[in-house]
Amino acid sequence: MFSGEQEGAGAKRTSCSGGRETRLRRSIFARHALQRPAVLAASLTTGFLIGIAYRYFVYDPTPGNLANYARSGIHGAGLALTARVVQTAFASNARSSLGLALRRLPLWGELLVRALVMTAALIVVGVSLQLVLYAEPLGLHGFTSGWFTSTLPRIVAIGFAISLVFGALTEIGRLIGGPVLTSVILGTYHRPVREELIVMFLDIAGSTRLAEEMGELKVHDLITRFFFDIDEPIADHGGTVHAYAGDEVIVSWPVTRDASRNARCLKCFFAIEHRMARLERDYRREFAVVPSFRAGLHAGPVIVSECGDAKRQLAYFGDTMNVAARLCEYCKGAKLRLVASAELLRLVKLPADIRLGDGEKIVLRGRHEPVEMHAIRQCPVVPGLA
Repeated sequence: MFSGEQEGAGAKRTSCSGGRETRLRRSIFARHALQRPAVLAASLTTGFLIGIAYRYFVYDPTPGNLANYARSGIHGAGLALTARVVQTAFASNARSSLGLALRRLPLWGELLVRALVMTAALIVVGVSLQLVLYAEPLGLHGFTSGWFTSTLPRIVAIGFAISLVFGALTEIGRLIGGPVLTSVILGTYHRPVREELIVMFLDIAGSTRLAEEMGELKVHDLITRFFFDIDEPIADHGGTVHAYAGDEVIVSWPVTRDASRNARCLKCFFAIEHRMARLERDYRREFAVVPSFRAGLHAGPVIVSECGDAKRQLAYFGDTMNVAARLCEYCKGAKLRLVASAELLRLVKLPADIRLGDGEKIVLRGRHEPVEMHAIRQCPVVPGLA
Protein backbone atom coordinates (compact mmCIF):
# COMPACT_ATOMS: atom_id res chain seq x y z
CA MET A 1 0.00 0.00 0.00
CA PHE A 2 2.70 2.46 1.01
CA SER A 3 4.79 1.46 -1.99
CA GLY A 4 1.97 2.30 -4.39
CA GLU A 5 1.35 5.62 -2.70
CA GLN A 6 5.04 6.45 -2.88
CA GLU A 7 5.16 5.55 -6.57
CA GLY A 8 2.12 7.74 -7.20
CA ALA A 9 3.67 10.58 -5.24
CA GLY A 10 6.93 10.11 -7.14
CA ALA A 11 5.10 10.25 -10.47
CA LYS A 12 3.25 13.35 -9.32
CA ARG A 13 6.52 15.00 -8.29
CA THR A 14 8.07 14.10 -11.64
CA SER A 15 5.07 15.59 -13.44
CA CYS A 16 5.23 18.76 -11.36
CA SER A 17 8.99 18.96 -11.89
CA GLY A 18 8.52 18.62 -15.64
CA GLY A 19 5.85 21.32 -15.59
CA ARG A 20 8.08 23.66 -13.62
CA GLU A 21 10.96 22.95 -16.01
CA THR A 22 8.75 23.78 -19.00
CA ARG A 23 7.49 26.99 -17.39
CA LEU A 24 11.05 27.93 -16.44
CA ARG A 25 12.28 27.46 -20.01
CA ARG A 26 9.38 29.52 -21.34
CA SER A 27 10.12 32.33 -18.90
CA ILE A 28 13.84 32.21 -19.81
CA PHE A 29 12.94 32.37 -23.52
CA ALA A 30 10.62 35.35 -22.89
CA ARG A 31 13.31 37.13 -20.87
CA HIS A 32 15.92 36.63 -23.59
CA ALA A 33 13.43 37.73 -26.25
CA LEU A 34 12.53 40.94 -24.40
CA GLN A 35 15.97 41.68 -22.99
CA ARG A 36 17.12 43.75 -25.98
CA PRO A 37 14.10 45.15 -27.87
CA ALA A 38 16.41 47.55 -29.72
CA VAL A 39 18.30 44.57 -31.21
CA LEU A 40 15.02 43.02 -32.34
CA ALA A 41 13.90 46.30 -33.92
CA ALA A 42 17.26 46.69 -35.65
CA SER A 43 17.09 43.08 -36.94
CA LEU A 44 13.60 43.60 -38.41
CA THR A 45 14.58 46.91 -40.00
CA THR A 46 17.78 45.41 -41.46
CA GLY A 47 15.87 42.39 -42.79
CA PHE A 48 13.25 44.65 -44.39
CA LEU A 49 15.92 46.74 -46.14
CA ILE A 50 17.85 43.65 -47.27
CA GLY A 51 14.63 42.24 -48.74
CA ILE A 52 14.12 45.41 -50.77
CA ALA A 53 17.78 45.47 -51.87
CA TYR A 54 17.57 41.80 -52.89
CA ARG A 55 14.61 42.51 -55.18
CA TYR A 56 16.31 45.52 -56.75
CA PHE A 57 19.85 44.17 -57.24
CA VAL A 58 19.46 40.36 -57.46
CA TYR A 59 15.88 39.41 -58.19
CA ASP A 60 13.83 40.63 -61.17
CA PRO A 61 12.58 44.06 -60.03
CA THR A 62 9.69 44.08 -62.52
CA PRO A 63 7.04 45.03 -61.92
CA GLY A 64 8.76 47.58 -59.72
CA ASN A 65 5.67 48.76 -57.92
CA LEU A 66 5.39 49.62 -54.24
CA ALA A 67 3.39 46.47 -53.40
CA ASN A 68 6.10 44.11 -54.67
CA TYR A 69 8.86 46.00 -52.86
CA ALA A 70 6.74 45.91 -49.69
CA ARG A 71 6.32 42.14 -50.06
CA SER A 72 10.07 41.70 -50.51
CA GLY A 73 10.66 43.82 -47.42
CA ILE A 74 8.18 41.75 -45.40
CA HIS A 75 9.88 38.59 -46.67
CA GLY A 76 13.26 39.87 -45.49
CA ALA A 77 11.87 41.00 -42.13
CA GLY A 78 10.26 37.58 -41.63
CA LEU A 79 13.56 35.82 -42.27
CA ALA A 80 15.35 38.22 -39.89
CA LEU A 81 12.73 37.54 -37.21
CA THR A 82 13.23 33.81 -37.73
CA ALA A 83 16.97 34.17 -37.25
CA ARG A 84 16.38 36.16 -34.06
CA VAL A 85 13.95 33.57 -32.69
CA VAL A 86 16.41 30.71 -33.36
CA GLN A 87 19.25 32.63 -31.69
CA THR A 88 17.02 33.36 -28.69
CA ALA A 89 16.00 29.71 -28.48
CA PHE A 90 19.64 28.62 -28.38
CA ALA A 91 20.48 31.25 -25.74
CA SER A 92 17.50 30.42 -23.51
CA ASN A 93 18.25 26.66 -23.67
CA ALA A 94 21.98 26.96 -23.01
CA ARG A 95 21.52 25.23 -19.64
CA SER A 96 19.25 22.47 -20.88
CA SER A 97 20.53 18.97 -21.63
CA LEU A 98 20.60 19.88 -25.35
CA GLY A 99 22.49 23.09 -24.65
CA LEU A 100 25.05 21.27 -22.50
CA ALA A 101 25.50 18.64 -25.23
CA LEU A 102 26.22 21.42 -27.75
CA ARG A 103 28.78 22.97 -25.38
CA ARG A 104 30.66 19.66 -25.27
CA LEU A 105 31.17 19.74 -29.03
CA PRO A 106 34.26 21.37 -30.57
CA LEU A 107 33.60 24.99 -31.52
CA TRP A 108 33.35 24.15 -35.24
CA GLY A 109 30.79 21.44 -34.45
CA GLU A 110 28.65 23.76 -32.35
CA LEU A 111 28.75 26.43 -35.08
CA LEU A 112 27.82 23.87 -37.72
CA VAL A 113 24.82 22.55 -35.74
CA ARG A 114 23.60 26.08 -35.07
CA ALA A 115 24.00 27.04 -38.73
CA LEU A 116 22.14 23.93 -39.94
CA VAL A 117 19.24 24.55 -37.54
CA MET A 118 19.13 28.20 -38.58
CA THR A 119 19.18 27.27 -42.27
CA ALA A 120 16.37 24.73 -41.85
CA ALA A 121 14.24 27.34 -40.06
CA LEU A 122 14.95 29.91 -42.79
CA ILE A 123 13.90 27.42 -45.49
CA VAL A 124 10.60 26.64 -43.77
CA VAL A 125 9.78 30.29 -43.13
CA GLY A 126 11.03 31.37 -46.57
CA VAL A 127 8.79 28.85 -48.37
CA SER A 128 5.83 29.73 -46.12
CA LEU A 129 6.21 33.45 -46.75
CA GLN A 130 6.58 32.83 -50.47
CA LEU A 131 3.34 30.85 -50.40
CA VAL A 132 1.50 33.56 -48.46
CA LEU A 133 2.88 36.57 -50.31
CA TYR A 134 3.19 35.28 -53.87
CA ALA A 135 0.69 32.39 -54.18
CA GLU A 136 -0.79 31.72 -57.62
CA PRO A 137 -4.42 32.13 -56.49
CA LEU A 138 -3.60 35.75 -55.75
CA GLY A 139 -2.45 36.25 -59.31
CA LEU A 140 1.06 37.31 -58.33
CA HIS A 141 2.84 34.47 -60.21
CA GLY A 142 5.82 34.31 -57.83
CA PHE A 143 5.38 30.85 -56.36
CA THR A 144 6.71 28.82 -59.31
CA SER A 145 8.96 25.82 -59.87
CA GLY A 146 11.71 28.22 -60.97
CA TRP A 147 11.62 29.80 -57.53
CA PHE A 148 12.56 26.44 -56.00
CA THR A 149 15.43 25.82 -58.44
CA SER A 150 17.01 29.29 -58.40
CA THR A 151 15.76 31.62 -55.66
CA LEU A 152 15.38 29.09 -52.83
CA PRO A 153 18.99 27.74 -53.18
CA ARG A 154 20.26 31.32 -53.03
CA ILE A 155 18.21 31.98 -49.88
CA VAL A 156 19.58 28.78 -48.32
CA ALA A 157 23.18 29.68 -49.23
CA ILE A 158 22.81 33.26 -47.96
CA GLY A 159 21.07 32.08 -44.79
CA PHE A 160 23.74 29.46 -44.09
CA ALA A 161 26.56 31.96 -44.66
CA ILE A 162 24.93 34.60 -42.46
CA SER A 163 24.29 31.97 -39.76
CA LEU A 164 27.95 30.96 -39.76
CA VAL A 165 29.16 34.58 -39.59
CA PHE A 166 26.79 35.60 -36.80
CA GLY A 167 27.48 32.35 -34.95
CA ALA A 168 31.22 32.92 -35.17
CA LEU A 169 30.88 36.53 -33.94
CA THR A 170 28.67 35.36 -31.06
CA GLU A 171 31.19 32.71 -30.03
CA ILE A 172 34.13 35.12 -30.33
CA GLY A 173 32.25 37.58 -28.11
CA ARG A 174 31.53 34.80 -25.64
CA LEU A 175 35.12 33.59 -25.56
CA ILE A 176 36.94 36.92 -25.24
CA GLY A 177 34.09 39.01 -23.84
CA GLY A 178 31.84 41.59 -25.44
CA PRO A 179 33.74 44.61 -24.04
CA VAL A 180 37.06 43.29 -25.39
CA LEU A 181 35.55 42.65 -28.82
CA THR A 182 33.99 46.13 -28.85
CA SER A 183 37.28 47.69 -27.78
CA VAL A 184 39.22 45.85 -30.49
CA ILE A 185 36.76 47.01 -33.15
CA LEU A 186 36.15 50.58 -31.95
CA GLY A 187 39.37 51.26 -30.04
CA THR A 188 37.45 52.23 -26.87
CA TYR A 189 40.21 51.23 -24.46
CA HIS A 190 43.31 51.51 -26.65
CA ARG A 191 44.29 54.29 -24.25
CA PRO A 192 43.56 54.03 -20.50
CA VAL A 193 40.09 55.22 -19.50
CA ARG A 194 39.02 56.17 -15.97
CA GLU A 195 35.57 54.81 -15.09
CA GLU A 196 33.45 54.75 -11.96
CA LEU A 197 32.64 51.10 -11.30
CA ILE A 198 31.12 48.83 -8.71
CA VAL A 199 33.37 45.78 -8.33
CA MET A 200 32.58 42.43 -6.74
CA PHE A 201 35.18 39.77 -6.00
CA LEU A 202 33.45 36.42 -5.37
CA ASP A 203 35.25 33.19 -4.58
CA ILE A 204 34.46 29.64 -3.54
CA ALA A 205 35.09 28.90 0.12
CA GLY A 206 37.40 26.02 0.99
CA SER A 207 38.50 25.24 -2.56
CA THR A 208 41.91 24.01 -1.37
CA ARG A 209 40.27 21.52 1.00
CA LEU A 210 37.88 20.44 -1.76
CA ALA A 211 40.83 19.82 -4.10
CA GLU A 212 42.44 17.57 -1.50
CA GLU A 213 39.22 15.63 -0.91
CA MET A 214 37.93 15.41 -4.49
CA GLY A 215 41.07 15.59 -6.57
CA GLU A 216 42.12 18.44 -8.83
CA LEU A 217 40.21 17.28 -11.91
CA LYS A 218 36.93 16.84 -10.05
CA VAL A 219 37.20 20.16 -8.25
CA HIS A 220 37.98 21.80 -11.60
CA ASP A 221 34.71 20.37 -12.94
CA LEU A 222 32.95 21.73 -9.85
CA ILE A 223 34.36 25.24 -10.28
CA THR A 224 33.60 25.24 -14.02
CA ARG A 225 30.01 24.16 -13.34
CA PHE A 226 29.66 26.81 -10.61
CA PHE A 227 30.84 29.60 -12.91
CA PHE A 228 28.49 28.36 -15.62
CA ASP A 229 25.49 28.31 -13.27
CA ILE A 230 26.06 31.76 -11.78
CA ASP A 231 26.51 33.42 -15.16
CA GLU A 232 22.75 33.82 -15.66
CA PRO A 233 21.98 35.69 -12.40
CA ILE A 234 25.01 37.90 -13.05
CA ALA A 235 23.72 38.78 -16.54
CA ASP A 236 20.15 39.19 -15.27
CA HIS A 237 21.34 41.83 -12.80
CA GLY A 238 23.39 43.78 -15.32
CA GLY A 239 26.81 42.56 -14.21
CA THR A 240 29.78 42.07 -16.52
CA VAL A 241 32.25 39.29 -15.80
CA HIS A 242 35.70 40.82 -16.01
CA ALA A 243 37.75 37.70 -15.31
CA TYR A 244 37.87 34.23 -13.82
CA ALA A 245 40.96 33.57 -11.71
CA GLY A 246 41.19 30.12 -10.17
CA ASP A 247 38.15 29.79 -7.91
CA GLU A 248 37.38 33.52 -8.09
CA VAL A 249 35.24 35.62 -10.42
CA ILE A 250 35.43 39.40 -10.77
CA VAL A 251 32.20 41.19 -11.73
CA SER A 252 31.62 44.88 -12.39
CA TRP A 253 28.74 47.32 -12.84
CA PRO A 254 28.86 50.96 -13.95
CA VAL A 255 28.06 53.47 -11.22
CA THR A 256 24.88 55.33 -12.17
CA ARG A 257 22.90 58.20 -10.71
CA ASP A 258 20.06 55.81 -9.97
CA ALA A 259 20.60 54.37 -6.48
CA SER A 260 18.14 51.55 -7.19
CA ARG A 261 20.14 50.44 -10.24
CA ASN A 262 23.34 50.56 -8.23
CA ALA A 263 21.73 48.08 -5.81
CA ARG A 264 21.75 45.41 -8.54
CA CYS A 265 25.13 44.24 -7.23
CA LEU A 266 23.56 43.33 -3.87
CA LYS A 267 20.59 41.62 -5.49
CA CYS A 268 22.97 39.71 -7.74
CA PHE A 269 24.77 38.06 -4.83
CA PHE A 270 21.55 36.82 -3.26
CA ALA A 271 20.20 35.73 -6.65
CA ILE A 272 23.31 33.55 -6.94
CA GLU A 273 22.57 32.15 -3.47
CA HIS A 274 19.00 31.31 -4.48
CA ARG A 275 20.14 29.68 -7.71
CA MET A 276 22.65 27.50 -5.90
CA ALA A 277 19.97 26.49 -3.39
CA ARG A 278 17.74 25.37 -6.27
CA LEU A 279 20.61 23.37 -7.75
CA GLU A 280 21.63 21.76 -4.45
CA ARG A 281 20.28 18.32 -5.39
CA ASP A 282 22.12 18.36 -8.73
CA TYR A 283 25.43 19.30 -7.09
CA ARG A 284 25.10 16.66 -4.39
CA ARG A 285 24.32 14.02 -6.98
CA GLU A 286 27.25 14.98 -9.21
CA PHE A 287 29.88 16.20 -6.72
CA ALA A 288 28.54 15.13 -3.29
CA VAL A 289 28.98 18.74 -2.14
CA VAL A 290 27.42 22.15 -2.72
CA PRO A 291 30.03 24.94 -3.01
CA SER A 292 29.69 27.82 -0.59
CA PHE A 293 31.03 31.23 -1.51
CA ARG A 294 31.64 34.75 -0.24
CA ALA A 295 32.12 38.16 -1.79
CA GLY A 296 33.43 41.66 -1.23
CA LEU A 297 31.91 44.77 -2.84
CA HIS A 298 33.43 48.18 -3.33
CA ALA A 299 32.90 51.17 -5.65
CA GLY A 300 35.18 53.84 -7.01
CA PRO A 301 37.41 54.89 -9.91
CA VAL A 302 38.98 52.12 -12.00
CA ILE A 303 41.50 52.51 -14.82
CA VAL A 304 40.41 50.32 -17.73
CA SER A 305 42.88 49.64 -20.51
CA GLU A 306 43.35 47.16 -23.32
CA CYS A 307 46.58 45.23 -22.97
CA GLY A 308 48.39 42.39 -24.69
CA ASP A 309 49.02 41.70 -28.35
CA ALA A 310 48.82 38.00 -29.23
CA LYS A 311 45.99 37.71 -26.67
CA ARG A 312 44.19 40.94 -25.95
CA GLN A 313 42.23 41.55 -22.78
CA LEU A 314 40.93 44.42 -20.68
CA ALA A 315 42.92 45.12 -17.53
CA TYR A 316 41.42 46.88 -14.48
CA PHE A 317 43.79 48.87 -12.28
CA GLY A 318 43.43 50.97 -9.16
CA ASP A 319 42.76 51.05 -5.45
CA THR A 320 39.09 50.12 -5.99
CA MET A 321 40.13 46.70 -7.29
CA ASN A 322 42.51 46.17 -4.38
CA VAL A 323 39.91 47.09 -1.75
CA ALA A 324 37.24 44.82 -3.27
CA ALA A 325 39.72 41.91 -3.36
CA ARG A 326 40.78 42.50 0.25
CA LEU A 327 37.16 42.70 1.42
CA CYS A 328 36.52 39.30 -0.13
CA GLU A 329 39.65 38.04 1.62
CA TYR A 330 38.41 39.55 4.91
CA CYS A 331 35.22 37.48 4.66
CA LYS A 332 37.26 34.32 5.04
CA GLY A 333 38.71 35.18 8.46
CA ALA A 334 35.51 36.83 9.70
CA LYS A 335 33.33 33.91 8.46
CA LEU A 336 31.00 36.30 6.61
CA ARG A 337 29.17 35.73 3.33
CA LEU A 338 29.04 39.27 1.95
CA VAL A 339 30.65 42.55 2.99
CA ALA A 340 30.46 45.93 1.29
CA SER A 341 32.32 49.17 1.82
CA ALA A 342 30.61 52.29 3.10
CA GLU A 343 31.63 54.01 -0.17
CA LEU A 344 29.49 51.56 -2.10
CA LEU A 345 26.55 51.67 0.30
CA ARG A 346 26.35 55.46 -0.02
CA LEU A 347 25.57 54.92 -3.72
CA VAL A 348 22.78 52.36 -3.35
CA LYS A 349 19.20 52.27 -2.21
CA LEU A 350 18.87 49.16 -0.09
CA PRO A 351 16.11 46.76 -1.15
CA ALA A 352 13.50 46.08 1.54
CA ASP A 353 14.77 42.53 2.19
CA ILE A 354 18.44 43.43 2.70
CA ARG A 355 19.86 44.28 6.13
CA LEU A 356 23.19 45.86 7.10
CA GLY A 357 25.33 44.89 10.03
CA ASP A 358 26.97 47.50 12.23
CA GLY A 359 29.67 49.52 10.52
CA GLU A 360 33.24 48.58 11.33
CA LYS A 361 36.53 50.16 10.34
CA ILE A 362 39.16 47.62 9.36
CA VAL A 363 42.72 47.83 8.10
CA LEU A 364 43.10 45.73 4.97
CA ARG A 365 46.31 44.00 3.98
CA GLY A 366 48.55 46.26 1.90
CA ARG A 367 46.58 49.43 2.74
CA HIS A 368 47.36 52.04 5.40
CA GLU A 369 44.00 53.83 5.54
CA PRO A 370 41.19 51.88 7.28
CA VAL A 371 38.07 51.02 5.32
CA GLU A 372 34.57 51.19 6.78
CA MET A 373 32.58 48.12 5.86
CA HIS A 374 29.26 46.43 6.68
CA ALA A 375 28.28 42.79 6.68
CA ILE A 376 25.15 42.26 4.58
CA ARG A 377 22.43 39.64 4.81
CA GLN A 378 19.03 39.03 3.30
CA CYS A 379 15.89 38.70 5.39
CA PRO A 380 12.37 37.81 4.23
CA VAL A 381 10.02 40.78 4.19
CA VAL A 382 7.09 40.38 6.58
CA PRO A 383 3.91 41.92 5.12
CA GLY A 384 2.92 45.04 7.02
CA LEU A 385 6.35 45.42 8.61
CA ALA A 386 8.39 46.31 5.52
